[in-house]
Amino acid sequence: MKALVKKLPQEGLWLEEVPVPEIAPHEVLIKTKKTSICGTDLHIYKWDDWARKTIPVPMVVGHEFVGEIAKVGHEVTHLKVGDRVSGEGHLTCGTCYQCLTGKRHLCPNTQGVGVNRHGCFAEYFHIPAENVFLLSPSIPDDIASILDPLGNAAHTALSFSLIGEDVLITGAGPIGIMSVAIAKKAGARKIVITDRNPYRLELAVKMGATHAINIEKTSLSEAVKSMNLYGGFSVGFEMSGHPSGLNSQLEEAQTGGKIALLGIFPQQCTIDMDLIIFKMLNIKGIYGREIFNTWYQMIHMIESGLDVAPIITHRFPVAEFQKGFECMKAGNCGKVILDWA
Repeated sequence: MKALVKKLPQEGLWLEEVPVPEIAPHEVLIKTKKTSICGTDLHIYKWDDWARKTIPVPMVVGHEFVGEIAKVGHEVTHLKVGDRVSGEGHLTCGTCYQCLTGKRHLCPNTQGVGVNRHGCFAEYFHIPAENVFLLSPSIPDDIASILDPLGNAAHTALSFSLIGEDVLITGAGPIGIMSVAIAKKAGARKIVITDRNPYRLELAVKMGATHAINIEKTSLSEAVKSMNLYGGFSVGFEMSGHPSGLNSQLEEAQTGGKIALLGIFPQQCTIDMDLIIFKMLNIKGIYGREIFNTWYQMIHMIESGLDVAPIITHRFPVAEFQKGFECMKAGNCGKVILDWA
């Protein structure tokens, strides 16, 4: 079968012929229909410091997908061949304290599909049946292929009540932009997003941002003076992974504000701890999705009118995967889908 492989420890990916994987009794084999490219995949493509210390080579990459079950292990009873599915890319151990107390998303032994083990950028791939999410016919394939990152946005945005709240989002990557749509759906009053990328800021406005601020041209602190806030933003989503984004969140938060952190920061990140302490801020770290609570939340929001289709800006057949990664590298895109048909 064809697969996108991190074949060598250097920049790039390779479209290779590899064996169709065998499945264990508790697993399913999935025939891939569509996948989407994640920022993590871009890190692997570029072979940056994180990728070099994390990714085994050679390995099939990718973790955002929609597909159809082609085979089930003999222990699997709740799924069948032909089921249309997506799935949770974080494989948990099932035996630690967190797993046994119903908090699988906190499992310290998590393995990532396409990160620590072979992924979904292939004509066929396998995952444990317990990680499979059966799809409603109401969810189109394109949307189903981005449920993983949409789940990151939902986990972040729904960490706090948003009804009538003023929200600051630092970082207009695809997940930050999707959190705009979720905040609007959840009843936020003002939704302000910051970035340096004009293309993505414009996309954020299409998704419901009330203000999109290019911080290379406009000071955030000056811009908020005319927004009639009650002493600052009541809720913040840090999506950039840049220290300046986090510092903006702390500086512009109102006393008692709540901030969820999804962006991954460099090891050395200097902040003013006094802002956290004396403003009595509530800071929450976010990683992945709550399994499977977040999945049901986002499906229910889509079925009740959440429109995230504008975030999908580019589609390529898998043979043209290089074009997809070039779009990602340039940053002038939302989500990029690869078609395996």
